[in-house]
Amino acid sequence: MDERLKGELLKMASRDETVRDALAASGELFHGYHPSMESVHLEHAERLAAIVAEYGWPGVGRVGVQGEEAAWLILQHAISAPPFQREGLRRLKEAAERGDAPWYQVALLEDRIRFNEGRAQLYGTQLDWDEGGQLSPLPGIEDPARLEERRSAMGLGPLEAEVARKRKAAEQSGEKPPSDLGEHRRKMEAWARKVGWRS
Repeated sequence: MDERLKGELLKMASRDETVRDALAASGELFHGYHPSMESVHLEHAERLAAIVAEYGWPGVGRVGVQGEEAAWLILQHAISAPPFQREGLRRLKEAAERGDAPWYQVALLEDRIRFNEGRAQLYGTQLDWDEGGQLSPLPGIEDPARLEERRSAMGLGPLEAEVARKRKAAEQSGEKPPSDLGEHRRKMEAWARKVGWRS
């Protein structure tokens, strides 16, 4: 066990959570991708990229369950670094195949990448506001007939229960649908093009 590396990953994950909580408390978190949050995510992505280049994916065998989960959180939040997130997905899949990372992390990261690319999701894990003012898996689900089968294979529960849980959590945190859904989507599209998710 590499306690030093584990400690570093946990410290980064804790900082991410602290900044997020502060922005949520002020209400700033729910109005686009806040610059201070993006700055933390980019800084952490750069450091994790260096760790992966030196050691490979910091899996359970090297940094324990908590350390590996912290590394995944950093990777999952590295949305302004598309090349790193795509490479990270490859590394994470390899780790899962050897039992060094859980498969649910692969599912969530793959869906996040697809969501940012504007493609249909495989597992329905990424939610955004729909026309009815509800959080829903967008822009859609690929091969929906086999969705629950795929989710189960990755260690995920039924989609309906997960969506209900996330909607309730959003309500409790004070998150509300955007007042102008079209503007919200235009801003997301512009951001995705700016950072390189879409051409």
